[in-house]
Amino acid sequence: MNIPFLDHWRKRHEPSPGAPLVAAFDRDPEGVGELLAECELLRARVAAAGVSLDDTPRSLQELDQLPPSWRDDPEELPWVGNDAGLYLGTVIVRNVRGARWQVLPSGGPVVRLASGREIHVVEAGLDWAMTGSPELSQVYAEAAEY
Repeated sequence: MNIPFLDHWRKRHEPSPGAPLVAAFDRDPEGVGELLAECELLRARVAAAGVSLDDTPRSLQELDQLPPSWRDDPEELPWVGNDAGLYLGTVIVRNVRGARWQVLPSGGPVVRLASGREIHVVEAGLDWAMTGSPELSQVYAEAAEY
């Protein structure tokens, strides 16, 4: 059965791609922050290399020094990059005064500094995983200056 007004209603009421994360963040920002901090794949890969991710700026320096073995696996590369970005964001939020997670309407997590500047940490993590630049410790240092 063709009901034109119902089609229009559905188009207006379909959730946007990031709606579930945005809604969850609105209800429980600290819980979502903890979820973003898990970074299980990254933690497992670097633990195998003897690096402990303790949510400190020093651990970002240790990550920067690891041989990028994940670049050999095109399926793993984007996942490691995503986790690296989320871990970078976690370190910033936990160590830079006034920094907090923000979820964009598209559903992408960013870190907002007290100055209002947004850091697209997932993009930085993906760039780091693919090319090694920018170094995660450098992104952190720039965030800490604001």
